[in-house]
Amino acid sequence: MTLADTLPASRRTRRSLPVPLLLFLASAVLYVGAALYTGQLNQLGASGLVGLAQRMVGLGIVALGQTFVILAGSIDLSVANLISVSAVLASFVMQGDPAMIAPAVLLVLVVSAAVGFVNGGVVAKLGVNPLIATLGVGLILQGLLSASFNNFAGSVPEAFQGLAYGTIGIIPWSVLALLALAIIGALLLRSTRFGAHLYATGGNMDGARLAGIRTDRITILAHVICSLMAGLTGLYLASRLRSGAPWVGRDGVYDLESIAVVVIGGTLLSGGRGGVWGTLAGVLLFATLDAVFNMLGVPAFPKQVMRGAIVILAVAAYAIRNKGPVA
Repeated sequence: MTLADTLPASRRTRRSLPVPLLLFLASAVLYVGAALYTGQLNQLGASGLVGLAQRMVGLGIVALGQTFVILAGSIDLSVANLISVSAVLASFVMQGDPAMIAPAVLLVLVVSAAVGFVNGGVVAKLGVNPLIATLGVGLILQGLLSASFNNFAGSVPEAFQGLAYGTIGIIPWSVLALLALAIIGALLLRSTRFGAHLYATGGNMDGARLAGIRTDRITILAHVICSLMAGLTGLYLASRLRSGAPWVGRDGVYDLESIAVVVIGGTLLSGGRGGVWGTLAGVLLFATLDAVFNMLGVPAFPKQVMRGAIVILAVAAYAIRNKGPVA
């Protein structure tokens, strides 16, 4: 008889539950409980659930990209400033003209990919710590943005606003786009050679290098993907706000919150283990907390304190559950 056989069946089942499912169940209990406690039963209807899903989009897109760099054993603190740059650049180029949508989107993606290439190159080729490298790039972006804009820049045409406000039935386009990006990300990680090399690089970079994997290329590509997701987030926020604001990424705390939801979702900060579905579950938990705090009427500052405490407790619980460090 093994030790596992001596454990109660309920304990074995609980330990076998995947992190995304645990986070989903916790989010459901919190959301339903808050709606029942406050008597806001309309939040349990279709409109309330759609609103909850829309809360996930901005953070969800950038967190998908952050998942790739963290899996590679790196990190990206420049995403918040890149989101601001992308939103302002798109709005400034479009100037309300539908004919400029395609050029603006293309320019944002090219700039985002270039930023990711620089981040990855500095980390992989120059050996600079990713915290310092990406923080430095982020500060450069913020400096350039602050020197050029101090208020809303330009406007996006009505056709582009459909990205944030368009729907298929009751399902917003933006929610479907987030789901599609998550599926693509999962396929990249689980069904391609790049995904296998990414896990190997994050799990043991020296071993991966000895096995013939070009770890520098993997790290650079992971950063490019992360920056592209930040660029897409900026485009979404420009569509939602109908214009680009130079503070939208910084005020949204997308850098720290994207890292938090990735780690809450079970991805190791040291790299090599995790996935996009855990990240989305972490995003759902954060969106649920926002909705619950709003239903309970919690002020802004206590809300941030409570969110920080929940992040610490969630990661600590995950570490205990796996009997090892998360970071």
